[in-house]
Amino acid sequence: MRHPIVVSLCVTAAVALSACEKGIDKEAVDRKFQGVNVVDETNLNEVMLTVGDPNEAVAYFKRALEQDPGRIDLMRGQALSLVKAKRASEAKIAWAAVVDHKDSNNGDRVNLADAMIRANDWTGAQTVLNAIPPTHETFKRYRLEAMIADSNKDWKKADSFYETAVGLTTTPASVLNNWGYSKLTRGAHADAERLFLDAIRQDRTLFTAKNNLVLARGAQGNYTLPVLPMTQVERAELLHTMGLAAVKRGDVEIGKGLLRDAIETHPQHFDAAARSLRALENNASG
Repeated sequence: MRHPIVVSLCVTAAVALSACEKGIDKEAVDRKFQGVNVVDETNLNEVMLTVGDPNEAVAYFKRALEQDPGRIDLMRGQALSLVKAKRASEAKIAWAAVVDHKDSNNGDRVNLADAMIRANDWTGAQTVLNAIPPTHETFKRYRLEAMIADSNKDWKKADSFYETAVGLTTTPASVLNNWGYSKLTRGAHADAERLFLDAIRQDRTLFTAKNNLVLARGAQGNYTLPVLPMTQVERAELLHTMGLAAVKRGDVEIGKGLLRDAIETHPQHFDAAARSLRALENNASG
């Protein structure tokens, strides 16, 4: 655990906050931190990865690497920033450079695989993960393994990897949601419903899981909203989703009723639901 001198921390915080307020005066920040001890610089690197515009973080790490090329912590910072900025193709190249560094580790290889998936290079990601020793057991590694198994329709492996990933994290909501969606695409609607409920129990704010839960119930012909924590807007959106699920299943009149409920429930004009209902009614009269 790092224990920087209090005065140094104050300097770091003051400069970092000042940079944020001014949209980051790039040259000034660089000058301020020349000669500051490594612990303080590391703190600034962490700040750049967690606050502000990720594109500003990309620019910061790019400048830092120009001044000190080959430093793996800066290379990692640049790669992470590119991922956060949703610049997947560049992130893939950046993580590949990190992996080529003599001080890289298996965690870097997992991050490279993650960047490859984001760049839609599933085959490359699988090759990278296959080269990592099985003794490297992390949540992120198994979450990616599960996603790749899903993409290959290798359901047995996918389920095994999802289960392992869930056991390796204290915040499993997102991976439970992914696992549920995998079950939903296979037509295992009851299993999917159970996993979405588990995800919501872990994170009551995860709207994606709530929406997926409604899809799973609708696919089974169950058109009642489950008892969940939800805002009025969320309730309207879930009724809209359930209405569309009913129509897809052939229960058009039920779907129309659910869409009307969605429109009435929404505190404002619900254009998406209104368009869906209008299209159904025009199709029926045409």
